[in-house]
Amino acid sequence: MPKGSNFRFTRNIQPICNVFRLNQVNRPIMRRKHIPCTFFVFLFAILFLAGSCRKFDGEQTVPSYIRIDTITLFTEYGSEGANTHNISDAWVYVNGQLIGAFELPAVFPVLAKGLSKVEIRPGIKLNGISATRAHYPFYKPYEVQTILSEDSITIIKPSTSYYNTSVFAWIEDFEGSSISLVSTSKSDTIIEKTQPSNHPDAFLSEHSAYSGKVHLIGDAKVFEISSFNGYVLPGRGSPVFVEIDYKCNRGFGVGVFIKKDNTILTFPLIVVNKSDIWKKIYINLSPIVTEYNNAEYIKVYFDSDLGTDETEALYYFDNLKIVYRNNP
Repeated sequence: MPKGSNFRFTRNIQPICNVFRLNQVNRPIMRRKHIPCTFFVFLFAILFLAGSCRKFDGEQTVPSYIRIDTITLFTEYGSEGANTHNISDAWVYVNGQLIGAFELPAVFPVLAKGLSKVEIRPGIKLNGISATRAHYPFYKPYEVQTILSEDSITIIKPSTSYYNTSVFAWIEDFEGSSISLVSTSKSDTIIEKTQPSNHPDAFLSEHSAYSGKVHLIGDAKVFEISSFNGYVLPGRGSPVFVEIDYKCNRGFGVGVFIKKDNTILTFPLIVVNKSDIWKKIYINLSPIVTEYNNAEYIKVYFDSDLGTDETEALYYFDNLKIVYRNNP
């Protein structure tokens, strides 16, 4: 236990194993009738623990600790949109070596001491899935030279911003006089701005007084809306993502329309679960854009319906972005 700490390390000390986080499964305890079996299991456990201690062999036998609670995002609102984010993880490098990816907030041990270079890359859940985690290719890493001390916690408060090479093909924050989303022929309704500007369900912040709203009720049983413009995106392995802030009492789908050879192709991508609070999701378009890198254009669409068990559904959207980097 590091000095001056009131933390329990059990939850945070295990890294996410770079991309995948393994879930623990509770298993029933089996009683053994044969003492020799129990003896060998006990002996194996002792040998395993003894072997695991070898990671502390060498010059340093007592670890230092790093604590990271959250990562702050700064944006240039006029060109990059709002600074909303869902940075869930920290990918940590110390003196050039990957220590691990840790779910925030986190306290974790490091076999380094003295003046050290710490690099922290902001991590996300790809497509909102906990099992697929990666550092976000548009957020800059945070670097700091700090002194690490054995058996003590060093608190780091990282921040990040978009790379200067990030390109924002589309930003819709619903603050303008028009909306860059339109209904398709399959839709029974439209998307509109919340009214008035202090609508309790809107995303309200320094730069936000309005959000987009879709209301399914009565004869309006289905909606499908897409970006008004089509976008030519780089493909060829370049990262391309859609960022969405949302709040809804029924799930909705996200997909793309691709125009190629005078044909409109429809590709559903993911289904976003309902949420009673505002959340952010990062949807990876890179594979589909790379596969259709010669497309005339790509549009993003959202859709849902009432199904057979609902009579009303509300969907709110804000801070929609398509972002890519030509030179990752």
